[in-house]
Amino acid sequence: MSPRVGAGPAAPAGVTPDGRAGSTPAARAGTDPDRPRVRYEKRDGVAWVTLDRPEVLNALDGRTHEELAAVWTDVEADPEVRVAVLTGAGDRAFSVGQDLRERVRLTEQGAGPFTIGSRDQPGWPRLTERFDLSKPVIARVNGYALGGGFELVLACDLAIAARNAVFALPEARLGLIPGAGGVFRLARQLPLKTAMGYLLTGRRLSAEQALRFGLVNEVVEPEDLDGCVARWVDDVIRSAPLSVAAIKECVHRSLDMSLEQAFATRYVWEERRMRSQDAVEGPRAFLEKRPPVWSGR
Repeated sequence: MSPRVGAGPAAPAGVTPDGRAGSTPAARAGTDPDRPRVRYEKRDGVAWVTLDRPEVLNALDGRTHEELAAVWTDVEADPEVRVAVLTGAGDRAFSVGQDLRERVRLTEQGAGPFTIGSRDQPGWPRLTERFDLSKPVIARVNGYALGGGFELVLACDLAIAARNAVFALPEARLGLIPGAGGVFRLARQLPLKTAMGYLLTGRRLSAEQALRFGLVNEVVEPEDLDGCVARWVDDVIRSAPLSVAAIKECVHRSLDMSLEQAFATRYVWEERRMRSQDAVEGPRAFLEKRPPVWSGR
C-alpha cells in the first residue's frame, strides 16, 4: 500500500506552516549582503556545495542563484571533479526555497510576474534547468527541503536524507507554482495521483515517506548523515568517470523516448566512453585482479 499523503510534522521555528522563512529576528534581519551565499570547496575529486544562509534557513535569493550558477559551471569544467554534494548550512534546513521577502520587494519595485523556469533571472541556467551537467550531484538533506529547496533535491541524481528531513512544495498555498521543475519532476518521479496530492495541497512528506516513494536513496539518523554521504561519494568515484557521464546522459535523454528511439539515439558521452582508454582498462584490471586506474580518457 502506498503511504498516505499526510500533513506531516509541524513546521520548525522560523518557518510558517506554508514553508516560508521569516518569523525569527535573524530571518527578519536577513543575511549580511557582503557575505557569500554559497560555500564551495573541492577536495579529492568531490565538489562540496553548501547553501550558506542558515539564519534564513538557506532561502534562495537572486545572489544565491548567481553564485550557484558559477559553481555548476566550474563543476562541469573541472576534469578533477568527479561528483558534487549539495547541502544546506546548519542542521535545521537544506533550503526552504525562494526568498519571499526578496520576491515581494522586487514585485513592489515593478518586476514582472514570475512563472515557470528561470530564464532571464539571476543564475540561469540553474541546476533545475542545467540539463547538460554530466557530473552526478548528491543532495545531502539536513532538515527542511521546501519549495525551491525540494526542487533542487528533485533535480539531483541521488539524495541522502537525515531522518528529520521534511519535503514539501507549498507554492499552491501562496498563489504560486513550483515553477523550478517541481510540477514536472514530481509527476515523473511519483505515481500521478500521488504527485498531484502533494502539488495541489502543499502537504509535507517525511523522510520515511520520501524513501518509500523512491525520492531519496537512503534515510539515516542526523549524526550518521555525513558518513552515509561519504560512502555514496566513494562508490561513485570507484566508477569510471566516462561511464558515469554516459549513463547519466543516456538515462535523462531517453526518459521521454520509446525504447526503439532510445536504442537508435547517439549519445555524446557514450561515444567518448566507448573509444576511451578506460573502456580497455576496466576489463583488463578485472582479469588482472587489481583495482582499475581511471584516466577519464
